[in-house]
Amino acid sequence: MLISRPNDVDQLRIGVSAGKRVGNAVQRNRAKRLLRAGIHPLLDGLQSGHDIILLAREAILQAKSQDVQKALEGLAKRAKLIK
Repeated sequence: MLISRPNDVDQLRIGVSAGKRVGNAVQRNRAKRLLRAGIHPLLDGLQSGHDIILLAREAILQAKSQDVQKALEGLAKRAKLIK
């Protein structure tokens, strides 16, 4: 899940979160690593001036990193964050 709001800093800020529903600590950390790795190649193409929160869901534990990156790209396009 991707949540986006404009900010007053004219800078892109990204937060990553995984709740206890995702699994134990090891699984939550893996989910957050996958989200960070998936958003990293997209950073240059994202608009500045937004706060973005990436929330991990249970299904991410079965996903591959390429799938996560494609999903994040689709979410960013839907949120109109891509330049």
